[in-house]
Amino acid sequence: MTQHSSLATVPHVDLQRYLGTWYEVARLPMRHEPEDATDISAHYSLNEDGSVRVQNRCLRGGNLEESIGQAKPIDDSNSKLEVSFLPEGLRWIPFTKGDYWIMQLDAAYTTALVGSPDRKYLWLLARLPQMDATTRDHYIAYAQQQGFDTGPLIHTPHTGHPTG
Repeated sequence: MTQHSSLATVPHVDLQRYLGTWYEVARLPMRHEPEDATDISAHYSLNEDGSVRVQNRCLRGGNLEESIGQAKPIDDSNSKLEVSFLPEGLRWIPFTKGDYWIMQLDAAYTTALVGSPDRKYLWLLARLPQMDATTRDHYIAYAQQQGFDTGPLIHTPHTGHPTG
């Protein structure tokens, strides 16, 4: 088992500013997100209990697919969240939540780099479906510095058929 140093996160996230639609620019491969998915977006909104509603959408074979989950901050920084996509009545089950740690976030809340402390999951997100190469390369280089293997990174295609 590989030992990693602690994953650095931003000092504080204003959840109100973070809410809204984000587009996936790049990600590491994962079993619950098919490699042929396009136009991937996430819409975050606040639930009545203060948790965050997560609505992930993508196109696959021309069909819209959607997954609804819930995220909860694990500390006062709001930069470390636990996310579950289990049905609401099953979210109490231990070991069914994923880590969603915000590693970098620009001051305008338009670009975010999110990962998991075990370095298995990584997402580069933006408020627009496209990102200039310089910005993208900067965030990917930071992920490499934090111990992520970005070799298998998938650059998410956006076809102009928005899902957000």
